[in-house]
Amino acid sequence: MKNNHYDQKILFGFVCVTLALVWVSLFTGIKNIQFSELFTDPEKWMFFMISRFPRTLSLVLIGAGLSIAGFIMQQIAQNKFVSPTTAGSLDAAKMGILFSLILLPQATLIGKMISALLFTFLASLVFMLIIRKVKFRNSVFIPLAGIMFGNILGAIATFFAYKNNIVQNTQEWMLGDFSAVMQGQYETIYLILPIVILTYIYADRLTIVGMGDSFARNLGLSYGTVVNMGLFAVSLIVSASVVTVGAIPFVGLVIPNIVSMILGDNLRKTLPYSALVGAAFLLFCDILGRIMIFPYEIPIGMMVGVIGGITFLILIIKKSR
Repeated sequence: MKNNHYDQKILFGFVCVTLALVWVSLFTGIKNIQFSELFTDPEKWMFFMISRFPRTLSLVLIGAGLSIAGFIMQQIAQNKFVSPTTAGSLDAAKMGILFSLILLPQATLIGKMISALLFTFLASLVFMLIIRKVKFRNSVFIPLAGIMFGNILGAIATFFAYKNNIVQNTQEWMLGDFSAVMQGQYETIYLILPIVILTYIYADRLTIVGMGDSFARNLGLSYGTVVNMGLFAVSLIVSASVVTVGAIPFVGLVIPNIVSMILGDNLRKTLPYSALVGAAFLLFCDILGRIMIFPYEIPIGMMVGVIGGITFLILIIKKSR
């Protein structure tokens, strides 16, 4: 009973912090908007609904989604350092968008997302094949192999972008940035919500899969089906986020590790915490990027990259000892 009460207090604290950051995000920016003005100034209400609200909602959904995607990948790969950043998933999504621009120049946002989804899912399957073939299964070596795999995909994408003179067109997906998120340009991220719900429903199966192939089969679980379902969920989250705002690194790596160090690896138990901490982390980084060199902005991909990169290095050093 004491543990349940303690967990509820932690969850309530995370909810309060996230809601506070949501409020700050909604009313922080170049255009000064006060809450009371929303009911008296139609122009500010319109700006709020077209720009500020979509941006904040995108931050919450993508932060929660990428955190959960990282947790799923860590369970499937049985490695704490595997995530969309260290498994080539972000690079695969960018490659999918690139080929949609080459083959279908008039493709809609949904078309680009479908292309990114296919490439990301295939790349995830290849990555899983790579780590199964690797005999030296060091916890640090596996993500480094994934980073090299992602760099190869990135190099291929850059080559084709250069050959087709669309290097500049693909730059917007290289670094995550929420400044351009507006009404009518972000709705694909709504697909993250049902994935989060499905992940919670199948949380126990994903936790069992994280214990290994033989253990899962002994319990009568279809290991391959659950793994493919998890990889598809990750691919959908990554492709939706990259198409909407660009690549955001390290969220799926840092947040699950922090949450699991505090609460353990039970996905059903940690899922709400991972979602809240991921959302709060992205909100914090975005707010910080907006106010550091006001009235200009630092792209959130850069902010998350710096903070996440340092944290990743600390985790590697700690694990290697």
